[in-house]
Amino acid sequence: MQTTPDGRPIPPPHAGERENLESWLDFHRATLELKCAGLDDRQLRLASVTSSSMTLLGLVQHLAEVERNWFQRVFAGEDVPLVYGEDSSDGFALSPDRGIDAALDLWRAEVARGKELIADASLEDSGALSEREAGHVGDQGVSLRWILVHLIEEYARHNGHADLIREGIDGATGA
Repeated sequence: MQTTPDGRPIPPPHAGERENLESWLDFHRATLELKCAGLDDRQLRLASVTSSSMTLLGLVQHLAEVERNWFQRVFAGEDVPLVYGEDSSDGFALSPDRGIDAALDLWRAEVARGKELIADASLEDSGALSEREAGHVGDQGVSLRWILVHLIEEYARHNGHADLIREGIDGATGA
């Protein structure tokens, strides 16, 4: 697999649907991690603007919750607790005693567990949504294909946020 100069995996230009979806998701996962690289704890806790509580550390935590929700709860039907508990159901709330190393370890564990759960699944296999989620989507179930596309979209959107946060911290742009 080829990589960008900063080490992110380049999705193959000629691949099947499954490989394309998983490769683009891995690319966006690597982009999130890259946005956090080289910053200290204080910087990782800085919000992009004063009216927002969104931080790079919070984004890592949030995406750990997203990974768990879509792969474990929805796709595999597992009854698992929130990664960060009820006090941070979306993952954005920061704890003074949890830094980036712990957050990245949890996030990587959620990514690995999701990959395990879908390894032998078909893109047509479905997971069941909660009643609340079904109300947003318009159906009680979603295919693995839908979940992968949704996660690509989720990461791409939040990587845009990460771009702005990182630029505000140290001027770094791109990637």
